[in-house]
Amino acid sequence: MWLYLGAKTRFFIDELKVLDIGPVRCIQNRCRRMKNIEYLSGDLSSPIAMMRLDVTDIALPDGAFDCVFCYHVLEHVADDGKAMRELFRVLRPGGWAIVQSRLDPERPKTFEDPTVVSPEERRRVFGQEDHMRIYGRDYKARLESAGFSVTVDGYVRELDEAAVQTYGLNVKEDVYVCRKG
Repeated sequence: MWLYLGAKTRFFIDELKVLDIGPVRCIQNRCRRMKNIEYLSGDLSSPIAMMRLDVTDIALPDGAFDCVFCYHVLEHVADDGKAMRELFRVLRPGGWAIVQSRLDPERPKTFEDPTVVSPEERRRVFGQEDHMRIYGRDYKARLESAGFSVTVDGYVRELDEAAVQTYGLNVKEDVYVCRKG
């Protein structure tokens, strides 16, 4: 994501108010040091999050953020549609979000089964004990149904093999850039 921000956005230039759902320490630390970024992170359980935040009921004003990161969070959320609508709501008009999730490009449709509840069964069915679904190629349409205009960017495939190896990137993972018109 950090490489993408530098190559494809004005993240390091524009003054931005940023919300990071499910923060990762290295991204949070860098963002908090940036002079052009007003940064806030939130999560239900992360000890590094700056505030306790439920992505399905974000207790922040409409249109409060220029940029939102939601990186590999939605597959953990029971009502991902509600979460997507909340991300859209807190984004200002003209704002953008990067909303990444684990995705199986071989699946045309997202697979969900709410009867799978035990950690052992979730690991067997969804690949991880706290996942609630495996997104398919309909992921873009699901984000669009929340109101976003979505661009799917195959950025990693633009990089040379050395960069892919150095940073441990997955050439099959596209970047989902969501905009609020």
